[in-house]
Amino acid sequence: MKSAASRTPRVGLFGLLGSGNIGNDISMQSVLAYLRNSHPRATIDAMCMGPERVKADAGIEAIPLQWSRRYEGRLSGPLAKAVKAAGKGIDAFRTAAWVGRHDVVIVPGMGVLEASTPINPWGVPYALFLLSTCGRIFRTKVALVSVGATVINQPSVRWFSTWAARLAYYRSYRDTRSRDAMRQRGLDVSRDRIFPDLVFAIPPASTEPGDPRTVGVGVMAYYGTNDDRARSTEIHAAYTANMTRFIQWLLDDGRDVRLFVGDSSDAQAVAEISAALQASHPDLAPGRLVAEQITSFAELMRAMAPAGTVVATRYHNVMCALKLGKPAISLGYSDKNTSLMEDMGLPEFCQHANDISFDHLVEQFTQLEKNADQLRAGLGARNAELAAKLAEQFTVLDATLFPGG
Repeated sequence: MKSAASRTPRVGLFGLLGSGNIGNDISMQSVLAYLRNSHPRATIDAMCMGPERVKADAGIEAIPLQWSRRYEGRLSGPLAKAVKAAGKGIDAFRTAAWVGRHDVVIVPGMGVLEASTPINPWGVPYALFLLSTCGRIFRTKVALVSVGATVINQPSVRWFSTWAARLAYYRSYRDTRSRDAMRQRGLDVSRDRIFPDLVFAIPPASTEPGDPRTVGVGVMAYYGTNDDRARSTEIHAAYTANMTRFIQWLLDDGRDVRLFVGDSSDAQAVAEISAALQASHPDLAPGRLVAEQITSFAELMRAMAPAGTVVATRYHNVMCALKLGKPAISLGYSDKNTSLMEDMGLPEFCQHANDISFDHLVEQFTQLEKNADQLRAGLGARNAELAAKLAEQFTVLDATLFPGG
C-alpha cells in the first residue's frame, strides 16, 4: 500500500469540474476546503473537464479529463470520429499515469452514478471506470464521496458505472435512494454510508428571508431524462411552455421574478422564456423581471438572496434555496430532487419536470407562501443538522483515506 499516511499526501480531484455546472464546482470547493483545513500540506491537483477554469477558481493544477476535447469543433466527419475513438485508448494511458502519481483520488459529490439526463457511455461512465480500475492497479485510494446514483436501463452505461463503483476504495451516497439504486444494480452496499450533499458544508451567503413578493425561478434547458430521447423535443416544448406560463402568472399577480440557471447550457432556456415574456408583457416595468448571469454557486447565492421563495428545476438551484432557508418548490427530473425535498421536510412541494401541472403548481405555490415563516424555521434547523453530518464524514475520510496523517 502507498504511504497515504505521509504528511504530504498526493491528492487528486476527478470529474466534471470546471465545465459550467455550478453544483459540481461547489462540491469540489467543499472538498478543497476540507483538505486545506485537515491536510494543509497535501499536494492537490485535478483531472477534469474544465482544467483552465479549475486552475483559475481553485488555484490548483489541472489536466483535461478527455484527450480528444482539444480537437472538439476543429474536426468533423470520419476524422472527428476517428480522433474520438483513438482518444479512448489514449485516455486509458493518461488516466493510469495520473492516478499512479496519487495516494488518494476523490470524486467530490455530483451525480456520477446517475443517468437522469442523456449520457454517453464513453463519457463520464467510461472515465470513472478507468479511474477505479487504475486505482486498484496502482493501489491508489479512489473515493466516491456523497455521490448520487440511479437505476440505469442503458446496459453499457450501467456496466461502466457499476464497475466503477465496485472497484472504488470508498463510497458514500447523498441520499437513501442512491444507495438503494446501487443495491438494485447488484453492488454490495452493506458498508456504504449515507451523508448529505457536500454543498451543505458551505456557509450560506445570507440567511435573511428576502422579499416575500420576489420569487426566484430556476430554469433549465430540459429535454427529458436518459430514457426520454425519443420525445425530447416534445418534452422541452412542454416544459418551456409551463415555466413561461407560471412566470406570467407570477408577474400578473404582482410579484417580481428573478431567473436563475444551474449550468452554462441553460442560457438557452433563459433566452427562450425571456423572449416569450417580453412579447406577452411589453410594458413590464424595469426590475420586475431580472435574468441573472450566473457562473458560480457564490453568485447564485447572492442572486437568490433577495427572493422570498424559489421554484426551480436543477437540483443545485433547489439546494441553494433550501440552504439559504428559502421555502422552495422542486420541478425536478430525478429522484435526487425528491430525496432532497423529503430530507428538508418539504415532500409535498414537488413535481416532475416531464409533466408539470400548472394548476397544481399554483396551488403548491399559494400554500408555500402561506406557510413560509414556519417552513423557514424548519429549514434552519435541518441545515445545521446536515452540516454536522458532513463534519462527521470528513472525520471518516481522515480515518479511511489518511490514517495516521
